[in-house]
Amino acid sequence: MNAFLLDTNVLLWYFWGSKQINPAKKFITSTEADVYISVISLWEIATKVRAGKLTVDIDKLRLFAKRHAFPELPVTGEHIKAYLELSNLHKDPFDLMLLAQAITCPMRLITGDAQLAEYSSLVVVV
Repeated sequence: MNAFLLDTNVLLWYFWGSKQINPAKKFITSTEADVYISVISLWEIATKVRAGKLTVDIDKLRLFAKRHAFPELPVTGEHIKAYLELSNLHKDPFDLMLLAQAITCPMRLITGDAQLAEYSSLVVVV
């Protein structure tokens, strides 16, 4: 499987050039991989920007994703159905929706959140 969905934290690490991205670079930069960002991640970032918890220029982030050929993955009814079927082990609704998208598509979810790996073998923890 060569399709990957970036968790919000991984997207931001890559955007900021953080060292934390290094374990994920092999997935993200492979010419064989199709890498996506979710509109859920953009919504999560916008929510944190509005709350004053994060400073990110969404336009620059979206341009960065476009330059790296990371298409935006929309939310569908199938994603919402899969979201409702997930257990409440993890409390972050943004992370659960990203996981639901990964399961539905299917694609691997690249994340820094080890708790998500308890849901599916599609989760790659970096």
